[in-house]
Amino acid sequence: MGGWEFMSVLTILALLIIAFCIKKAVDLFSGKEMPQPKLEWGLGYIRFFGLLALVTGVFGQVIGLFQAFQAIEEIKEVSPALLAGGLKVSSITTIYGFIIYILSYLCWFVLNLRYERIVFDK
Repeated sequence: MGGWEFMSVLTILALLIIAFCIKKAVDLFSGKEMPQPKLEWGLGYIRFFGLLALVTGVFGQVIGLFQAFQAIEEIKEVSPALLAGGLKVSSITTIYGFIIYILSYLCWFVLNLRYERIVFDK
């Protein structure tokens, strides 16, 4: 459901976000002294990949809707239940993208707070 092309891209983006979050959490919470550029590096990528997941999810829905409307145009008569089912399936990528974006933004927020505390409390 949701189309393997877009769902696999979204899953890869989610895995990238998890990897960056783990790396930054280890850097920021380990207590080791590190230069400021090394501490900051990668924080922006968490937000970037989250936003990319959101946009990819919306794009997947638009492509799905286009294909559904194209099929409806060819068939001519479509039951409301079939149309509702198609709309529901096309929304899966958007929901998945939103979930990834929200989680990535929350992770970025927590890690950025820790980064600012380390940098500005010196």
